[in-house]
This record gives sequence, structure tokens and C-alpha cells, in this order.
Amino acid sequence: MPKIKTRKSVAKRFRLTGTGKVKRSHAFRSHLLAGRSRNRKRRLRRPDLVSSAGEKRIKQLIPYS
Repeated sequence: MPKIKTRKSVAKRFRLTGTGKVKRSHAFRSHLLAGRSRNRKRRLRRPDLVSSAGEKRIKQLIPYS
């Protein structure tokens, strides 16, 4: 069987943790930051995990990660 191609756009946005969960970064951190509170901007800096519903879909797109 041929190898499955990795979706490169997905590979750049998501990483797998050691336990196999999918890690992602937050949106809304690129510009127009003056109107957001300091606490919200700090929270957006930290990575987050993909929900269990979306995890299966992401893992299919990055098969060899």
C-alpha cells in the first residue's frame, strides 16, 4: 500500500503530545490586541488541546507525526 500524504497545513498548526493528544495554539493573537485585557492575552499565549471530537479528524491528516 502507498504511504499516506501528510496535510502540511495541518502539520504546521498542530503537534502531538507524548500521550497522543493533539496540541494547538489559540486564535486571535495576531493584531488588534489593544482592546483585549492583559489576562485574556496571557491566556491566549498558552497552548491548548484539541477537543476529543476534532482529535480523530486531525490525526487522520497527520498520520506519521
